[in-house]
Amino acid sequence: MGNRIAIIGAGAVGGYAGAHMAQAGEDVTFVDMWPENVEAMRRNGLRISHLKDVPEFTVPVRAIHLTELQHVSKERPFDIAFICVKSYDTAWATLMVRQYLAPNGFCVSLQNCMNEETIAGIVGWGRTLGAIASSITVDLCEPGHVRRAAGKSGAAHTVFRVGEVHGRITERAQEIGRLTALSDSTQVTSNLWGERWSKLVTNAMANGLSACTGLVSRDILLDDTLRQFTARLGSEAIRTGQALGYSLEEIHHIDPEVIARAGEGDPEARHAYDEHRLAEARKPGGGAHRPSMGQDMVKGRRTEIEFLNGYIVDRAQEISLATPANAALTDIVKRVERGELQPDPKHILGLRLN
Repeated sequence: MGNRIAIIGAGAVGGYAGAHMAQAGEDVTFVDMWPENVEAMRRNGLRISHLKDVPEFTVPVRAIHLTELQHVSKERPFDIAFICVKSYDTAWATLMVRQYLAPNGFCVSLQNCMNEETIAGIVGWGRTLGAIASSITVDLCEPGHVRRAAGKSGAAHTVFRVGEVHGRITERAQEIGRLTALSDSTQVTSNLWGERWSKLVTNAMANGLSACTGLVSRDILLDDTLRQFTARLGSEAIRTGQALGYSLEEIHHIDPEVIARAGEGDPEARHAYDEHRLAEARKPGGGAHRPSMGQDMVKGRRTEIEFLNGYIVDRAQEISLATPANAALTDIVKRVERGELQPDPKHILGLRLN
């Protein structure tokens, strides 16, 4: 028998990866907390569309409401549970699915931020893996419909990076790599923590800015002050990760040291950074999407700012590093989220932190 797979949180990333697994014939159950999303998947299947190059498809799926998960107790338990909820929902989602895991079953954090420790605190480190989705640009644009603001990345960019927390390449990590590779390019890595922190930096440079300014990625990059602020955010996060001992990977396809020095004001590094990011913004369709936290703000949802920029600030404080840009952004996003401020670029333009 093949693996029984649960997707806990059938949102953008979970829906996208899980739909490709289902299309390939894997035994997948989607568990979601949005009733309209579950009913749309039951009624019409799960629809996947891309901005370019990839034909749209709809796949019939098994989707259940959160309240129906109890019925799994009458079935064969899950071998793999992909945790695909927002970071603030990780603990309860993992606790909920734990009792429906097979004896050798395990959880995979397919999320933004660094949630492996939270998952391991519930199911144990031996039952915890990580999977990073890098530059995937997907959104749940309507119930039962995940849209990707690009085509497939393929060899041009490795989207999924899968790894064990201890860094060894295992059979089960390779199996998760096989499953994610059904949707796009995948690498099984021995550097999960470096990959995870690098993705954290990538998100910290973009998500909160979109949420508090209301701008899409391209408009942020085309503004000199906002673009420089992204480098400042990245620099603080990179220096924190390095001090914590992580071996960082490329960030936005740039050497992290270049971003760090650009954020610190090095003229040569700043020139290289600006050239790369401006070229990215000026590509056809480049940066026309709204990062996930920007989408959350538009939809009136809670953001993950405490788990992104706020997390960087907290970790930096532990080792006595200053991260004023990340701290300021965290505060501004929280104020916008509470309705004390309206999204506006002036919140960042007036900081004078560059």
